Amino acid sequence: MSLTRDSAESSRRGGRSARPRGGVDMATLVGLAAAAVVIFVAMASGGSLRAFVDPPSLIIVLGGTLAVTTASFSLSDVAIAWRDAGAVLIHRTSDPRGVARQVLLLAEAARRAPETLRNVLPELKHESFLHRSVTLVAEGLPPDDIERMLIGEVEASGAGKVKSAGVLRRASEVAPAMGLIGTLVGLVQMLGSLNDPSSIGPAMALALLTTFYGAVLGNVALAPLAAKVERTAEEDALVKTLYTIGAVSIARQENPRRLEMLLNAVLPPGKRIQYFDRDSDRGSPRGA
Repeated sequence: MSLTRDSAESSRRGGRSARPRGGVDMATLVGLAAAAVVIFVAMASGGSLRAFVDPPSLIIVLGGTLAVTTASFSLSDVAIAWRDAGAVLIHRTSDPRGVARQVLLLAEAARRAPETLRNVLPELKHESFLHRSVTLVAEGLPPDDIERMLIGEVEASGAGKVKSAGVLRRASEVAPAMGLIGTLVGLVQMLGSLNDPSSIGPAMALALLTTFYGAVLGNVALAPLAAKVERTAEEDALVKTLYTIGAVSIARQENPRRLEMLLNAVLPPGKRIQYFDRDSDRGSPRGA
């Protein structure tokens, strides 16, 4: 039995392949790029762009944001959060419908010939969690142990993503605050040198640009990335939950039709499937 071939056949019936699709997340990149273009046009239309470049202001906002965020968590938490933030720009996604169909294909194959699970393991290496799940079933572990191990992994992975989103959310709150601090520093410098007109301009630039940098960094970059990490965590948890339900059901040798109901119970209403079409000839599987 070739899972890849059967998955392609299921896709032709109306479904979508469960193989993760790699590539650039256009929604995130287009959104961030559009915001940057709007800000750039506004800056360029009012005069010279050099007026918006001030290294001390950048140091206060970027350095202060990084320092305070690190103080709130740890170096490893911050490093992982930045890694996860970069991963959401280029990541692999799986369609829940395709995942559900793939699980049902495995369940049907295992019901007909249990040794099939070992044969398809090489085809599942593109999805590490599914590969581990099927390996546990093929090794004959008790269903309750499989369920406990996989659920624990899902929860641990989700907790890590939630912490990364929390780090980014904290940084998005700190950035505007650091901008305000820079503004106060600039105002103090300006008021302390009113007798020297040549120093008023740089002090005023520091006062205004730090607020600008902090607002842009926090609301245009960090907050959207935090939301994206949270959404990616939810999508990843759903896919892994579907694989967990499938692995446990296969280990318990349950009827694939019951497995379909279990999968639909966790799928969003718009993503539910009808793999077994009772109205089709001889009850052959069909994609929704």
